[in-house]
Amino acid sequence: LGMARNEDFATLLAEGMRRYGTNYASSRLSNVQLRVFEEAESHLAAYAGAEAALTVSSGYLAGQMVVKTWQGNGHFLYAPGTHPAVWLETPIPSEPDYTTWTTHLIARIYAEPATDWVLVCNSLDPLLARRHRFDWIRQLPSGRAFTLLIDDSHGFGLIGREGAGIYAELTVPDHVRLVVVSSFGKAFGIPGGVILSDRATVERLKRSPFFGASSPVIPAYLHAFLRAGELYRQARAQLSANVRRFAQRAMPTGLFQTFPDYPVFYTPVNDLYAHLRERNVLISSFPYPSPQDNCLTRIVLNSLHTAADVDRLADLTEQYATQ
Repeated sequence: LGMARNEDFATLLAEGMRRYGTNYASSRLSNVQLRVFEEAESHLAAYAGAEAALTVSSGYLAGQMVVKTWQGNGHFLYAPGTHPAVWLETPIPSEPDYTTWTTHLIARIYAEPATDWVLVCNSLDPLLARRHRFDWIRQLPSGRAFTLLIDDSHGFGLIGREGAGIYAELTVPDHVRLVVVSSFGKAFGIPGGVILSDRATVERLKRSPFFGASSPVIPAYLHAFLRAGELYRQARAQLSANVRRFAQRAMPTGLFQTFPDYPVFYTPVNDLYAHLRERNVLISSFPYPSPQDNCLTRIVLNSLHTAADVDRLADLTEQYATQ
């Protein structure tokens, strides 16, 4: 949403720094408590449709706090492509992709004697720009207890009602505990992480040593976040317009894969990167998540791109497709 270069957001951040300083390295368990944390977490819970929310210093810490807290309390199953932030150990993929994993998931659960399960996945595939389906949740057997841990780092702020993310979109049965973790930085421009769940789960996480021993989100950023609602709405509207403008011309070329209103356009055609770079347009193209992995080439739009930027990109994309 372009908050890193938004001048109005920078003004709010400067206001927060004058009030709280440039950093705050104290424990959240300290006898000195700042109201801004509780205010931000109450706002996040209401916005996302969760009973409770917790902020921490990074999306990675959010994921690790949850998996470490549930370590030894359930049998972990990971969907392919799940972000490393929620790895307990390096998972060995049992299936080639998310769809195949969900197809075989229920049978695999019935075949195992475990009664407590922790199912871990992403809300979407940000690399190949695909939405994930979650209708399989209704098939989870009621005789078992499940924790469904979803990393929504690439959806929170973008997908769902007013960008509220995956949490409110899911209806889970009583024997399923839903926990959503997310980076706070990707869409919202806040260096931190977020955990969304029921109140009892959030209270349990507050008792974790990972929470008490770690530094919190810088309060000045939360101050800005609480006052930036209209800036986020404007940026989301601009981003949506940019996405529609580019998709209208780019999708007929057959080069890209995406889903409606998502600002990422994946292409298997890595040569597109060189074509655009030679014409002074730089897109995302690099091996991920490690240097040994295959190159991923994507066009990623943001709210700072102008109509002229988008049209230039579309012109060059059409030029490549027809050469």
